[in-house]
Formats: sequence, C-alpha cells, structure tokens
Amino acid sequence: MKTFLLTCLIGMIAGAIDILPMIKMKLDRHSIASAFVFYFILPFVILDIDLFSLAWWLKGGVTGLSMALPIIIMVAKEDKKSAPPMLIMSAVLGTLIGIAGHFLL
Repeated sequence: MKTFLLTCLIGMIAGAIDILPMIKMKLDRHSIASAFVFYFILPFVILDIDLFSLAWWLKGGVTGLSMALPIIIMVAKEDKKSAPPMLIMSAVLGTLIGIAGHFLL
C-alpha cells in the first residue's frame, strides 16, 4: 500500500509540474486534464517496467519520451512550435520520475 501511495504522490507532483505552465498560458482544460492524467499514470509504468536491463536513471527518460511520442506527433500536426517543449518535458519528467522512484521506493 505504501508503494502505491508513493507512486500516486510522484504522479501528482509530476502532473502538477507539467500543467502549471499550461494553466499560466490558459490552454484548453481538456489538454490540461490529459497532460495531468498522462503524468499521473506514467510513474506506474516507469517504476514497474524492466526495459532491456537499462540503467535505472535512464529508464524513466526513455519510457516517458517513448510513451509521449504519439501525443507529440498528433500535436505537432497542428502546432509545430509546441513539439520541442513537449519532447524535453517528457524526457526530463520521465527521468525525474525514475530518480524519485529509485530513491523513494
């Protein structure tokens, strides 16, 4: 139960970090909710996946980036300027989730 709650906490923090700039830019509430749910669920995937014996600190960034890639491709069709920040944010937050999970769990 402790692991589940810590994973939820990591997801809520990552989601909040991602949506704060979106709220400040007054983006669509569906986009904000989608981003929050993505980063809320991502720690469950990152912390439970064994990715080809990849180093623990690299696993989060690779998983976060690869899971966000379909969304980034769809968004880039409409708005090409938002793709690079989304790529960077998914890699950075994925790495931070992996690091937090490694040290907290």
